Amino acid sequence: MPAKKKSARKPARKAARKAARPKARPSRKQPETLRLRAATPGYTVNDIQRSVAWYQNVLGCILVERWEKDGELRGATLRAGTVEFYLGQDDWKLGRDRVKGAGFRIYCTTSQNVDTIAAGIKARGGTFLHDPQDEPWGERDFAIADPDGFKITISQVRRAQR
Repeated sequence: MPAKKKSARKPARKAARKAARPKARPSRKQPETLRLRAATPGYTVNDIQRSVAWYQNVLGCILVERWEKDGELRGATLRAGTVEFYLGQDDWKLGRDRVKGAGFRIYCTTSQNVDTIAAGIKARGGTFLHDPQDEPWGERDFAIADPDGFKITISQVRRAQR
């Protein structure tokens, strides 16, 4: 009789171990597609000092690195959370009247409250393309443009109403 109990339990244990194993990943299409992990915008700006100051003092970024040539600031890396912005001084080889920022917008997401972020930016002198608003796709966002017209939309994903 004890032998029967043992044999009856053995298949159940085996099935439980098999169910607990991670399932195999489905095979990927070949050739393998591009899978990026991050993107960093790089902006060519008219006045690097003004732009660095705006990203730090208005948007609230942290200056990570300065790029200098012959003692002159030529570029910078600024960071907000895990997102970085590269700013580079225009060398004017394509003309001083070159339009910047036209047709370009970067979308950033955060888990922070966008109303609080926007209030801080406004208090530091920022002006918005649009104030915080609820979007029909479930986000709340606002938009701002940097001194050269590069547009940044910052959105907070909101949980669906239950």
